[in-house]
Order: sequence, then structure tokens, then C-alpha cells
Amino acid sequence: MKSMPLRWAAFAFALFHVYCNVFASISELWLSAIHFGGFAAICALMGNESAELTRRLPAYWLNIGLAALAVSTAAYLIVFENALYARETEFIPSDFVFAIIALALAIEFTRRTTGWFMPALIVVSLSYILFLGRYIGGVFAFPGLNLETVLYRSYFTSEGMFGLTAQISSTFVFMFIIFGAFLLKSGAGDFIVRLAQCLAGRFTGGAGLVAVVGSGLMGSVSGSAVANTVSTGVITIPMMRKSGFQPRFAAGVEAASSTGGALMPPVMGAGAFVLASYTQIPYLTVIGASMLPAILYFLTVSFFIRIEAKRLGLAPQLAKETEKVSTVLREGWHFIIPIATLVAFLVSGRTPTTSAAFAIIGVIAASWISPRPMGAADIFDAVVNGVKTMVSTALLLVAVGIIINVVTTTGVGNAFSLMIAEWAGGSLLITLLLVALASLVLGMGLPVTASYIVLATLSAPLIFDLISASQLLEALQSADLPANVAATIGLFGGDAAVALQEMPLQMKQLIRAEMLPPELLTGMLLSAHLIIFWLSQDSNVTPPVCLVSFAAAGIAGTRPIATGFTSWKIAKGLYLIPVLFAYSPLISGGWAERLAVFVWACPGLYALAGLLQWHLEKPINAPIAAGLAVSAGLLLWTPLPVAWHALGAALLAGVLAWQRYFGKEPHTEQVRSD
Repeated sequence: MKSMPLRWAAFAFALFHVYCNVFASISELWLSAIHFGGFAAICALMGNESAELTRRLPAYWLNIGLAALAVSTAAYLIVFENALYARETEFIPSDFVFAIIALALAIEFTRRTTGWFMPALIVVSLSYILFLGRYIGGVFAFPGLNLETVLYRSYFTSEGMFGLTAQISSTFVFMFIIFGAFLLKSGAGDFIVRLAQCLAGRFTGGAGLVAVVGSGLMGSVSGSAVANTVSTGVITIPMMRKSGFQPRFAAGVEAASSTGGALMPPVMGAGAFVLASYTQIPYLTVIGASMLPAILYFLTVSFFIRIEAKRLGLAPQLAKETEKVSTVLREGWHFIIPIATLVAFLVSGRTPTTSAAFAIIGVIAASWISPRPMGAADIFDAVVNGVKTMVSTALLLVAVGIIINVVTTTGVGNAFSLMIAEWAGGSLLITLLLVALASLVLGMGLPVTASYIVLATLSAPLIFDLISASQLLEALQSADLPANVAATIGLFGGDAAVALQEMPLQMKQLIRAEMLPPELLTGMLLSAHLIIFWLSQDSNVTPPVCLVSFAAAGIAGTRPIATGFTSWKIAKGLYLIPVLFAYSPLISGGWAERLAVFVWACPGLYALAGLLQWHLEKPINAPIAAGLAVSAGLLLWTPLPVAWHALGAALLAGVLAWQRYFGKEPHTEQVRSD
């Protein structure tokens, strides 16, 4: 964003959002429409800043025309909404025109910001609800709706493009992206990298651990794995290469660590706000439950780094080569103030938008007790940078509302759940594998947040149902049943297990709500959505389309696809830890249960990392690999008694002791260029 008129327009647009989120009360539909119109106009005008485009006058004026149309679609909805309802939602020609223009603009600007996959998905979705569904047999058959109904639901209501996802974008997501832009502008990025280096640099594989700590902290603030990779990777990847890691491994570590930033509280990027709004679970509950799993993920990446350092024979960095923690904290302790402000306001019960606003003020205030106080120019640049970062996210979240409207209107979500349930045969593990595969396919064309939204709409109810099935069956078999529940079970022969398999989903939901405690249901619902949220992150690091890995490969100078496979291996926690969500109380249990799962999972994940790397302290062989597999199974399988977990830990300790005293000596491998 180069031209000053456009920068001032972006600044004013941001102030409008802050005013609406903190001070004013405005219709959610109107705010979402203005949000879309403004960001579509900014996106169009940003296209005119290309020097090549300015020489092509037709394209230049086309962008100006598209910007004007985007603003006019928002204005039309606001001005003529009441007139439409006065006609009892009967369309006139101008209603058709502006609704079609709005949908076309959503498709075009999503194409400009995210590529062709999302627009193609929108076109297929609209075709399905209009006419294509009648030509499809089976559970996905749909008779179709007329054009007026589809346009009304897509444009004039809060069920389509100006629905929940647009509302989340214009409130939570916008405020936190602005907050992240202020933090980065204030110099928090340099402080995070320095702090990570002095905390982790002295351990085995210290340069890689710096990337883990730094990227984890930075990713939580920035909310973008690609931006995280580009900002911290230019420091950490050369640092890892200099310490002796292979370039491809260094790029893989950075990509895996940056991907985990969206999993790390207290911010967790845009996804946490979408998840909280979707499930109606308080944001504070979401980030509280996500803390231990996020630590497990970064520990998993750290295990790969330590094992690789042992394999290469890399020595820890000497203490005299790193800065002192006290020095770094003395120079940058003020960066903790805005984060503490954010957490304090969230804990006190304030809304996330208000908390973010006070945290932004905290960034500015904290900068004035530092050597680099933020002046008016810095504040202006931070706001404009935040708006620029927000463009693609805002347009994407508006456009994905069109698909959600189709899914909810046509019942595709229920059909998809039935299809997966039939393929999985009631197996939770097979269901997770199918959802993971679906997330990978969707992730090839959709950004992480959009992939989560689509998958959550389609499969979260099924996963929630399967996670809660055993608890519900136990409650039905062990308790004195209420009369209405007993009568319902009696309709299916009196056998609770048979009844749960045969009764409709809606009936099962009513029984579940009556038989299980609300806090347990909340934990299970959160588990189901966090499983999908975590699996949706895999598109960042999984070939053939893995933008984060490609960005890291560009910095390291390595082959993109090969780097993608390396980052995919290092980020295995994205697949392993969601299994714990499904089969353990890591999310749904009390804190004592969560900590117990966490404590036993740490050595279990280390054993699995050793298997994947075929190395621990020293190279492993088949008998040691078998021992590691048994150890990991005993440590990670939660239903086992504590004695079995202890046996698994003892087996791992025995393997480590054997390797230390009797294993082959490691050899330092030559560092290759890729």
C-alpha cells in the first residue's frame, strides 16, 4: 500500500472499525456489509499500485470501477434493506442486480487474494443449490431453490456472505490483527528472537530451539504462519545452518514452528475467534484448554531438533556466546505489558474486541518507556500495515459465508457426516483419518481458517457424537434413567447400545444433553472442533501445496517439495496430538487429568520422534525400535493404569541408558546444500 490517499483511506477505515467495535452499536449485518465493501475497494485500488498496471489504462479504470461497485453494494443493502422487507422480501430488478454484483465481487476478490480454488468452490456451491443438486442421486440429492431465494439468503440476510464469519472478521479478527501489527511495529519481533536465543541457545540443538520458541511466540501474535516464517526465518534459518544443521532441515523446523504459532495461546491467530464463535464456548476457555496441547506440539518439534543435533554430533552453544536473559529482559521487558494487559482484560470478563483495544493502547504506552517510543508516524504505519494484512483474510471470511449458507440450507453437512459415518463404520479413529484426508485436500486450495470452517460445518457434529458415545452409553447403562429417556430407549427394544446406533441424531442430542454434565459436553465439543482446527493446519506443511514450507525453502535455498516433506515429518504433532483430544481427557477433563495426560505424553512423543528419525542418543536398530514403539504405546494410551505408563517410561529410560553406554558412536554428517 504505497499511495498516501489509499493509506489515509485505510487508516480511516480502521478507525471506523475500532469505533464500531469499542464505542458504537451498529447492526451486525450493516457492519459486515461495510467491512466487505471497504476491503474489496482497498483490494481493487491496491491493484492499481503496480507500475506495470498503470500503463494499462483499461485495467486501471476497471479496478476503480470495481472499487466503486464494492462500496455501492454495501450502501445499497443499508439504504434499501427496510424497503425490501416492506415489500415482504419480494425482489425488484435492482435487488437482483446488486445481489449478483456482490456475489460476483466476492468471487473475484477471493480469486485475487487466494487463487482459483475458493472461487471455484463458491461457483460449484451456488450451482448445486440452484440446479445441480437435482441431478445428483443418493444422500446429496437436492431439488434446488429459485434464484431470488438464493440471492436473498446470500446477500440480504445474516446467513450468507454477511453472516457469522463476516461478523467474526469485522470484530475479533480485525482487532487482533491490528494488535499484532502494533506489536511488530514496536519492535517486539526482535525482542522475541533475542529472548528465544538466550533461553534456548545453550541446549543441544540450541539454534533450532531458538526457531521453535521465537516462531511460536511470534506466530501467536501475527496469526499468519507465512508471515511468521518470513519475519523470523530470515534470522533463524541462517542461524541453524551456521550451527551445523542441514539447510532443508532448518527450513523444515522453521515451517513447522511457524505453523504451530496459530496453536499457541493467548492469541492463536484468527482461528481461535472463529472456533469460539462457532461453538459459543468462551474465548478464555478455548485458550485455556489449548495451552497444554500447544506446548506438546512445540516439544515434539524440539524432540526432532535434539535428535537431529545428536545425529550430527552438534555441540551446545557456549554460555559466553549468548546474551544474558537479564540483559534482554531489561531492554525489552516493556513488551510484556501489552500481552499482560490482553490476558488481564480477558480474565476480567471483557470481550475480546475490548481487550484487544486496551492491549493496543498498552503497546503504545509501553513503547514510551523504551528507547523507541511510537510516534504518530509509527502508529499510522502500524494501522495501515494491519489493514493491508487484513485484506485477504477479510475477503476470504466473507466469501466462505456463501459456502456455509449452501451447506446449512441444503443439508450437505448432515449428508457428509452420514457418508463418513458409513465409511468409518462407527470407528472414531477411521473417522479422524478420513477428516484428516479431507483437510489435506481442502487445504490445497483453501487457507487454514477457511478449511477449518468448511470442515467444522461438515464433520464436527459427527466427531462430537463419536467422542461422547462411550460416556453416554456408560451413563445410560449405569444410572437410574429419567422416565422420558427410559421410554425413548424402550422404543428401540430397551438396549441402550442398540438404541444409540439406531436413533436419529437429533434424538441422541436431546438424550446426551440430559444425561451428561454440561461442562463435560462443553469439553467434548471443544475437543471435536480443536481436532479439526489442528488438522486444518496441515496444509501449511504438507506437499504438494504447502505455502509455509515453500516460504522457508525460499529463504534456505532448498527444493520446495523436498522441504515440504521434511517439514511434514517434523510437524507430526499436528496428527498425533489430536488423537489425544479424541481418546483422552486432555481437553475435556479436569486439570489434574489434563496434567497427567501431558506428563505421560511428553516421553511418549519423544519415543515416536526417535522412531521417525531412526535415532535417539545414537542410531537405533530393529530391537530398539520395537522397544520404542511399545514404550510410546504404553505412555500415550490413556485408558491404561498408571503402572503401565510407568512401565513405558522405564522402558524408554532403559533404551536411553543402553544407547548411552553401549550404542554405536554417532558420526557427524556432511552438511548438504539442500
